[in-house]
Amino acid sequence: MRLSRLLPLLASVLLSACASHQNKPEQAVSVPETGFTIETDVTFSPAGWPHALQADLYLPESSQPLPTVLLVHGGGWERRSRADMAWIAESLASRGFAVMNIDYRFAPDHTFPAQLYDLQVAMNWLDKEADNYHLDRDAISAFGFSSGAHLVSLMALVAESRHPLNQPYGGKHARPVAVVAGGLPGDLRTFGSGKLLRQFLGGEQENMPGVYQAASPITHITAGAPPFFLFHGAQDMLVPASQAKEFRARLTDHGVENELYLMYLRGHVTSFLTAGNAVEKATEFLIRHTGKASSVSQKKD
Repeated sequence: MRLSRLLPLLASVLLSACASHQNKPEQAVSVPETGFTIETDVTFSPAGWPHALQADLYLPESSQPLPTVLLVHGGGWERRSRADMAWIAESLASRGFAVMNIDYRFAPDHTFPAQLYDLQVAMNWLDKEADNYHLDRDAISAFGFSSGAHLVSLMALVAESRHPLNQPYGGKHARPVAVVAGGLPGDLRTFGSGKLLRQFLGGEQENMPGVYQAASPITHITAGAPPFFLFHGAQDMLVPASQAKEFRARLTDHGVENELYLMYLRGHVTSFLTAGNAVEKATEFLIRHTGKASSVSQKKD
């Protein structure tokens, strides 16, 4: 097992008892590990895009079309990179998922909805390149943490709507079959107008309430939303756990299948650094909801 995967998993073992799992399935999914290759620095943005965007592709060994995960890092919409998510990408790939671990444009140079458009373009790229990379178009899910969780959730929730955010890059190809969201800021209206939100959205909430509302995933939840797996640090002071709880309650109100994995004794950063057990549970969730348990069980010869 790679060291980058081992350290978070070891840390999570020490804290795994300090969590609650709401809507936990009765039986876990057992899938053996498999080998994978990595193709780095793949440009997925179209020609003429304001900023060329790259991704790393993790491709497991399988004789069947691969269920796929779009993986999106956090960083307050202004920093960090896909390197943060490499250990999660490796964990998912070892369980048989193809993974597209992407970068996206940053605020304040690029304001909302530029970042959402980047994700929608990535999803369209996956659909276009599915045959070339042996991907299953009908089993593409999305996984993000913090601002990445915000972006994958928003993309998933507007994908079948007539909201302007779904144009011109959204649509059916931008709707994942399931979503994993860690440390999710689901309702941006509750954070006031701090620096990160001002530079991400382009101004103060009092001057542009419609933008803050449109950028809040919780306002787009409908009965047609895909299943969600949420994980969150119970002591998160940056993105309070109430965000995940209220988001889950809204999903439940609309009859949308969901799970919440609440991690005690952890804040925002530590809920990511020690998220190994949550990632394992999230992986099982994705296996169940891609409907491809057989294709993700191809062992390395």
